Amino acid sequence: MEETKKIKRALVSVYYKNGLEEILKNLHSEGVEFVSTGGTQQFIESLGIPCEAVETLTGYPSILGGRVKTLHPKVFGGILARRNNTGDNEQIHQYGIPEIDLVIVDLYPFEATVASGASDDDIIEKIDIGGVSLIRAAAKNYSDVVIIASQRQYEPLRQLLEDKGARTTIEERRWFAKEAFAITSGYDSAIFNYFDNGEGTAIRVAADTVNLMRYGENPHQKGVFYGDLTKLFNKLNGKEISYNNLLDIDSALTLIDEFDELTFAIIKHNNACGIASRDTVLDAWLDALAGDPVSAFGGVLVTNGVIDKEVAEEINKLFFEIIIAPDYTIEALTVLSQKKNRIILARSKEQAAQTQQFRSLLNGVLAQERDTSIQTADDLEPMTLSRPSEDEVTDLLFANKLVKHSKSNAITLVKNRQLCAGGVGQTSRVDALRQAIDKAGSFDFDLNGAVMASDAFFPFADCVEIACKAGITAVIQPGGSINDKLSVEYCDENGISMVKTGIRHFKH
Repeated sequence: MEETKKIKRALVSVYYKNGLEEILKNLHSEGVEFVSTGGTQQFIESLGIPCEAVETLTGYPSILGGRVKTLHPKVFGGILARRNNTGDNEQIHQYGIPEIDLVIVDLYPFEATVASGASDDDIIEKIDIGGVSLIRAAAKNYSDVVIIASQRQYEPLRQLLEDKGARTTIEERRWFAKEAFAITSGYDSAIFNYFDNGEGTAIRVAADTVNLMRYGENPHQKGVFYGDLTKLFNKLNGKEISYNNLLDIDSALTLIDEFDELTFAIIKHNNACGIASRDTVLDAWLDALAGDPVSAFGGVLVTNGVIDKEVAEEINKLFFEIIIAPDYTIEALTVLSQKKNRIILARSKEQAAQTQQFRSLLNGVLAQERDTSIQTADDLEPMTLSRPSEDEVTDLLFANKLVKHSKSNAITLVKNRQLCAGGVGQTSRVDALRQAIDKAGSFDFDLNGAVMASDAFFPFADCVEIACKAGITAVIQPGGSINDKLSVEYCDENGISMVKTGIRHFKH
């Protein structure tokens, strides 16, 4: 029979008391004694349960405005004493230290206080000292002590008490200890990041929400997402979101957030294969789909407009994996939900985008700021004698947003705020351009009067020569090549407008 240990005395000191009442009553019915502090002691006693004050146990009052309450040998000795150690037992007997078998404690809401915009003094006061110390002590001595370090462990403890009474196994105590160290490490990470203030002197990232994927990028790979997706969207329908789905969802959201005007985009393997800005959601969808109706099959759809029944009926003609929108009419959901596996996501109104990006490689981690630069007409510097028209400037800025979110080397061709074609992920910029031109031709796009965007400068004039022959009349690029003059001279000779942004948009 598996060995268990009896909980005889519990120290309880919590900030949040919701969900605690049933646990306390169950422990009391098992004969467990309680010791507590301040408001928690009053809460326990309000349930008709006797409770010893920590001040009575230690012989010291709470001091320094509550900064020191439990930091005392009679508390920590009772937690850290090894029950099978003769020396420890002799000492706690000598000094009259009662054993503590269960610690229920949580931490001051440091992250919530920072997020609220509180003053530095208020934030510093929410750095928990006693709570973290109690958690670490109890978790270290999991051989003898159960540690409950947050509300998230209330339910496992309640279930344990219901199933076994006030008795625990070493495996159960070790699990609670592991969860406790996850809490304290995340708490310390938040404090460090506050003090680091974005300087990046070290990386400390903690995520408590774990989402197991069906698999990773491929079926033979394991995949996990650490983060709370419910803060970003509400899943209204469909199967479990996969690893690859999340990559496409991230690409979809970062792209659509570039646009203030009503826009619809189709994402495939992290690149836009169709996108258009129009006056109605229906027109935006139809013109986005026209960009590449073949690649759209099985894609991820995203829009910044509300999906109604008319739009839903149109997009329902296509097989797609996911749709993301700020909202849907009831009639639209009825149409879209006909496919039980189709993932339907409604975006949350409040969401904080990550400002940092991380990538593991070699024996470390690469970190960089997310590319949030957005160019406007005021940022465009003419390079040629010819100047782009107002409509061309609109298309150039549109194309520049797309190329920013396309895998390098990348070229995008745009006309009338519609993606005609993109060449992405090529080893040369010439190949990317030729890919885009060939693709536009395969879907009968007339490139005469279209514009071209490049994610990096042109080291030679070959790209503008090819673009000119295809009918391109305006070009946007970062500029900065020692051979910029070659491309400029060719454009001047052929009446093409070229502007530069000074901002490169590589994406790997």
